[in-house]
Amino acid sequence: MMDDSAVTPPVNQRRAFLSGVGLAAVGGSVVAAALAPSPAAAATESLAVVDTVRQLAAKPAQPGDLAMARGYSEIGDVPGPLLYRFVADDPPAVNGGTVLRGRGRSVWVLLHDGVVDFRRFGIFDAATPADDALDAMLADPTIHRIEAHTPLNFTRRHRTGRSAVELDFGHQVITTRGIEDAAADDPFAAVIFFRGKITDEVQQATLGETVPDLADILPVADASFFSVGAWYAAEVNGLAGRWERELQRLLQVTEIVDGTHIRVNYKIGWELGKDRSITWTRVEPVHDVRVANLIFEGGGKDQFTGSHPVAFEYAVRCDVDSVEATKTFWPVVMRRWNTYFRTTNCSLANPVSVTWGGAGYLTQQIYCLYGYVANCHTSNARHLNDWTASAYGLVENCHGDGDDQGPFVTHGQYEHDLTYVGNSGLITFANSGAAWGSAAKRITVRQHVCSWFVARVKVTDLTLEDVQVIGKPSLAGSGMLWINADGAQLRGCTATGPLVVTQQSRRSARPTTISDSSFAFAAGATLTNGTVTAPITMIDTTLRGVGGMIIAGTGEITFRGCTLTAAEGSAPVSITVPRVRFAESVLTEVGLTMAGDEDQQLVVSGSTMIGSGTGIGRSGGAELTVLLEGSELRRTDPAGSHVRLTEGTNHYRASASRFTGGRLDLAAGGFAAPSTLIQVGCVESGVVRGDFPADGERVSTAGSLAV
Repeated sequence: MMDDSAVTPPVNQRRAFLSGVGLAAVGGSVVAAALAPSPAAAATESLAVVDTVRQLAAKPAQPGDLAMARGYSEIGDVPGPLLYRFVADDPPAVNGGTVLRGRGRSVWVLLHDGVVDFRRFGIFDAATPADDALDAMLADPTIHRIEAHTPLNFTRRHRTGRSAVELDFGHQVITTRGIEDAAADDPFAAVIFFRGKITDEVQQATLGETVPDLADILPVADASFFSVGAWYAAEVNGLAGRWERELQRLLQVTEIVDGTHIRVNYKIGWELGKDRSITWTRVEPVHDVRVANLIFEGGGKDQFTGSHPVAFEYAVRCDVDSVEATKTFWPVVMRRWNTYFRTTNCSLANPVSVTWGGAGYLTQQIYCLYGYVANCHTSNARHLNDWTASAYGLVENCHGDGDDQGPFVTHGQYEHDLTYVGNSGLITFANSGAAWGSAAKRITVRQHVCSWFVARVKVTDLTLEDVQVIGKPSLAGSGMLWINADGAQLRGCTATGPLVVTQQSRRSARPTTISDSSFAFAAGATLTNGTVTAPITMIDTTLRGVGGMIIAGTGEITFRGCTLTAAEGSAPVSITVPRVRFAESVLTEVGLTMAGDEDQQLVVSGSTMIGSGTGIGRSGGAELTVLLEGSELRRTDPAGSHVRLTEGTNHYRASASRFTGGRLDLAAGGFAAPSTLIQVGCVESGVVRGDFPADGERVSTAGSLAV
């Protein structure tokens, strides 16, 4: 036992010692307050200096006495002195760090300024589990920042309702060797799971009025149930699918409008009918949490033994930054019912599984609002970012390689108003199935590079700008850009594989347009299929390899200022839509065969058609109208036909156009009553007329030149 005189300096020496180390080094204002004794305690307070904290257990002291340790296990193993105050009356529980055992029931309490690290609990490496230390620090409301300065290992899955805390792991390696098993299908079984409190205060009521898209005033049964500034989980009743709901958000009330209406911090994304109902549950969310700067090495092989670092549920302003993860199972950052959050500078490489449902993600957000995901990266993972039933999120400068599983996805549970900027990696939107609704709205993607882009289901008002789809040999079907013709607008996009347009929803008020873009097609590819009812306009766009391409559906399609090319001798484009128009466009080696069984119209105006085979023909049983206006048609093979109409009912109009070489096969068999043929103001240069019907009341070819 050391002599007390050896460890307790006189008062003047104590003051000189504290002056030398500086109060800031031992806790700043908190320490200064602790060192200012009350008049009653001034006579008994003293400061002891010991080599390690273990010596404090045997140190005799009086309430209010202070002790300084030069280290935890040995001198200097924790930077800066460790300062403790002796507490005898109603002492807190010993935890091995901020509360140390004293004599009898007394304890020594660490004096700090709110910043504590694991070394103050004797955790200096991953050999000793850090679980108890983490629990102690999270349970202490006076600690606002938890730091790690050494590698750590966790063997338990921690659940906390703590708010206003920052965990900075100092870019140390975090492992989970020997961690307890998780429950079945529990993606929230993270090392640290922050979860808000769900109260038993619930209100449910039928709306009684239609709530329009973008409304932020919502009808309720009794507005006195709500408080301005309070948070509520709002959930509309379901539709046909098992999980199909347009509204599931953690919302804050911003105004009591009247006795039956409240305003919330969110503009809804979908119209809700008056027969729908919303359930409101008051929530006390965790808030203002930040987890940062860790290198996480997961382990295990399945949903029970696998591990991941962090999860949040019913959380507000909870951020994650600079997490570098490998070999995780569930999403590295798992969120549900989150509002206002950031996930930045994070990465995932080689997770345990990319095939188990929900496994292998960097981050998943369910029922989330106002999220920001930036500067993140994945390698050989499933999804980099998944928005499920989420809204008003921004993803930028995120990149996924080894991306066959699709880094960027939405689930199709009525996501809306999501924006992606400057990212790379495969994209699939709203593709998870009818049980969720297969719906999304107002998604914008800019400056994106990927091997595959699919938004084929009920994705409304999709906007793509400068999206480049480049196929790769290792992924069958890559190079494809597949969209839903429900207000989709593409500008400056390219795809080395086909553009595929189908239609599964009809919600948009805006047209589907594709401009300043370029696409390549394999023989026989489908541009539009029979599901398409909306009109589609292509402007200043290049379509290569269109031989045998199929244009189907009931919506008309317009090509304005476009370039279409095909290989010489390839099959013609098969068209069954009611109306197709080529304006100021160039078609090279592209044949057009009108193949519909209902009335069809083909308009070629101000365009150029160059090729060796048949330029315009028919194969269907429809009544066909062909209008050629101010166009130039050239055949490089004398046997090739500019227009071949030899059967069926046809209405042919050609004006102010020039035909060079080849043939015009407008046979009498194609112009029996009630067919009509008018060619006026045209020039035929070296053209062979094949079996033209004679002029009469339904046929007129006067006013044209043959040279």
